[in-house]
Amino acid sequence: MESAGSAGLAQSAALKLSEMGERTKQLGSAMQDPERQRRIILVIVCVALLLDNMLYMVIVPIIPDYLADLENKQVLRTHANSSLSRATRENLDVQIGVLFASKAILQLMVNPFTGTFIDRVGYDIPLLIGLLVMFVSTCIFAFADNYGTLFFARSLQGLGSAFADTSGIAMIADKYTEEAERSRALGIALAFISFGSLVAPPFGGILYEFAGKRVPFIVLASVCLADSVLVLTVIKPFSNRTRENMPVGTPIYRLMIDPYIAVVAGALTVCNIPLAFLEPTIANWMESTMNASEWEMGLIWLPAFFPHVLGVYVTVRLAAKYPDLQWFYGALGMVIIGASSCTVPACKTFGQLMFPLCGICFGIALVDTALLPTLAFLVDVRHVSVYGSVYAIADISYCVAYAMGPVVAGQIVHNLGFVQLNLGMGLVNVLYAPALLLLRHVCQLKPSYSERNVLLEEGPTGLYDTIQMEERKLKRKGLCVTTTNALPVDENGFFERSKSYSEEESSGPEFT
Repeated sequence: MESAGSAGLAQSAALKLSEMGERTKQLGSAMQDPERQRRIILVIVCVALLLDNMLYMVIVPIIPDYLADLENKQVLRTHANSSLSRATRENLDVQIGVLFASKAILQLMVNPFTGTFIDRVGYDIPLLIGLLVMFVSTCIFAFADNYGTLFFARSLQGLGSAFADTSGIAMIADKYTEEAERSRALGIALAFISFGSLVAPPFGGILYEFAGKRVPFIVLASVCLADSVLVLTVIKPFSNRTRENMPVGTPIYRLMIDPYIAVVAGALTVCNIPLAFLEPTIANWMESTMNASEWEMGLIWLPAFFPHVLGVYVTVRLAAKYPDLQWFYGALGMVIIGASSCTVPACKTFGQLMFPLCGICFGIALVDTALLPTLAFLVDVRHVSVYGSVYAIADISYCVAYAMGPVVAGQIVHNLGFVQLNLGMGLVNVLYAPALLLLRHVCQLKPSYSERNVLLEEGPTGLYDTIQMEERKLKRKGLCVTTTNALPVDENGFFERSKSYSEEESSGPEFT
């Protein structure tokens, strides 16, 4: 009887093991499907971007109060029954501003090197490195008990962001090669970035109030570690053989001097200046002009999430229908940002202030969603289709705005005033918008006439097509040098259509 029972248990265990094996095989075969793999990679990257921006903003309600408590304890230790002096408070404000800016400053310094590194080794290993560095920096934040340790953790987060943000966005651009799909995927990533930035302050403030300083950072560190495990198990960076045949991407200094890329990078910096400069200054202005409460100052940016998502959605739909007007969507976004920024000082109540802030975020969504895919398109048609360096330039553009914000904005408000700050930011955005006219011919260039599709018979598949293109060039040079014809380049530096190219692929003139 006992032997029969044990045999039944063994048979049941064997059946369950075989079912698990079948499910594992099904999961493995599902992962081999390129479409499903792309979607899973998009989820992994979006979670990484969400985490990075939550870590960037979660300290806003936590660190000022925590540092003030530390300063109070130090004052009470040295001078009994005394409070913070005005000089001490001003020094504390400077410390907070430097701490906030340290992430963007270090990220700005290392991005040129991380972009080149990503171009050489691929996108997956740098993404894993970035997530692990962010995990370590978040754990340090959770247990730090002095300013020096907090500063180190904040700077270390900038190093992790330089790897994770750049490689993640570049991976999306590489996996989604069709312009409409690429715009949609990058739009989803931007929505996660916006959600992380806007939901982090209330998330951090509530947990800090009821559970203490460590809990928000431990929660984010746990999610960061889980995303790293997903990268290891799904993307499998150390078993990927693609990088062995990886072509050498265009050096970052050559991309920086490309006039079209420079215009896009400038637009990304200028459009983010109002957000970067208002975040550290608007709370004090609200308190002094409209006697705003703590919850109003904490939640003023939260309603702006919805117009940001709306702006992403509208731009993706318009780009799919009218892809040659990407430059116009960006220019329109900058005008909206400029107009909204100029109206901020005129607001007298919390309800009135929500509208211009929503306008700023809506305009930023238009600019980012229109111009980030344009960077990948510019690399496709003017350089080699490897995207690490070009998105490192985009990250540098963001970092310039956010490195200056906490340090420069307060000085401008102190010396010139809050009204002059907003008028200046609005004017700069409106004046820069016409520069995007330079991109109008870029957006009208047909993707089918790029060097990629002229040289390849099969459809484009991201980084793979660049590898094939390089191999085919080498074959032509070695086997049939006399029959190889270089692609003519037009006056704007774009590849023109080959004369021997099949007429079946023709869909119209190069510029419309």
